[in-house]
Amino acid sequence: MLALLNLKFTRQLGNRRIRRLVEHFGNAQEALKAKLADLRGIEGMDSRVLQHLGSSEAAARAALELERARKVGVRLLGLTDPDYPRALRALSDPPAVLWVRGDLPMLEVVPKAIGVVGTRKCSAWALQFARSLSRDLTQAGVMVVSGLARGIDTAAHQACIEAGGVTVGVLGSGVDNIYPSENRRLVPQMVLVSEHPLGTRPMSHHFPERNRIIAALSAGSVVIEGEVTSGSMITAHAALECGRTVFAVPGRAGDPLAAGPHKLLREGAVLVEGAEDILLEMGWKSLPKLDLQLPEEQARIYTALDAPRTLDDVLVLTGMDAGEAQVNLMMLTLSGVVMELSGGRYARV
Repeated sequence: MLALLNLKFTRQLGNRRIRRLVEHFGNAQEALKAKLADLRGIEGMDSRVLQHLGSSEAAARAALELERARKVGVRLLGLTDPDYPRALRALSDPPAVLWVRGDLPMLEVVPKAIGVVGTRKCSAWALQFARSLSRDLTQAGVMVVSGLARGIDTAAHQACIEAGGVTVGVLGSGVDNIYPSENRRLVPQMVLVSEHPLGTRPMSHHFPERNRIIAALSAGSVVIEGEVTSGSMITAHAALECGRTVFAVPGRAGDPLAAGPHKLLREGAVLVEGAEDILLEMGWKSLPKLDLQLPEEQARIYTALDAPRTLDDVLVLTGMDAGEAQVNLMMLTLSGVVMELSGGRYARV
C-alpha cells in the first residue's frame, strides 16, 4: 500500500496513469523501481511526469497518510488489493486508492446495489419518494449508494439505515471531513468511501468526480429530481459509460426539477414509480406482499391504486363520492400506506 500511496501523491500522476503503471509493471513497487527507458515507453509518461516519480516528497506524504489512517481506523484499499471493489473496475479511471470508513461489503462486478440520487433543493414529495424507495429496496436486500449530500441523498441514506440495511456514502471530501456537518449523526451506521486523503475539504470539482464512483458501485442509478445540468445527471451518464442501468422518476410537466429525469426517460431510461420497477428490471427478488388489514373503504381505494391515480380516477374505479374518497385517502396517507404524488396523484408506499 505504501508504494501505491507514493504514486497517488506523485505530482502529475492521475488515476489513469497510475493504472497504466501498475498494469505494465505488475505492482506499484516495481513501477517505482523502473528505469527511465522502460517508463518512457508507457503512454502518458512524459518528462513532466518522470521528473516527479519516486520523489522524497511523495514518499513522505505516503508514510504520513498511512500512519494517520491507522490511528483513526480508516482502511485503505489499493487498486491491486484483493478486497478492492471489482465493481469499480468498470471505470476507465478507477481510484488508485480508496479510503474506507466502516465495513464495506465485498462487491461483485455488478453488485446488488442501487444508486439513489437527486437534487439538494428537492420537493417535499421527492424527499418522501426517496425515503419509501430506499426503504423498499433495503427490505428487498438491496444496498443503497448515494453521496451524503442534503436532500435526496440524505433521505435515501436515512431510510436505508432505519430499515436496517447497508448504505454507502461516497464523499467529495476526506472520510474524516463530513459534509454537510449535520450528517455526522448518520456516519456511525453507514459505510463511507472517498478517493481523497484524510483531511481533504469538500471542493466543488470533487463532487462530479465522486458521482462516477456512485455509478460504478451500483448496478443501476435512479434519478428522482434534478435539472438537466444537475450532478445527478452526471451520475446517470457515468452509469451509462460503465454499462449500468439508468432509472428515472417522472415528475410534473414543466417543472425544472423534473427536466433531468424526463430527458433521461426520452433517452431510454427505465421509468420508476416504485421499488418494484427496479427489482423487476434487474431480475432481483420482488418485495414481499404486505397483508394489510384495512377497513373496507380504504381497502377498495388501496386496490384501485395499482398505479398512481388522481382523485377522479379513484372515484371512477371505486364508485365512491368525492367526500368519502377524500377522507379515506387522507386516512391511508396518515397511516403511511399511501403517499400523495405531484399533480394530485396518489400511490401505494
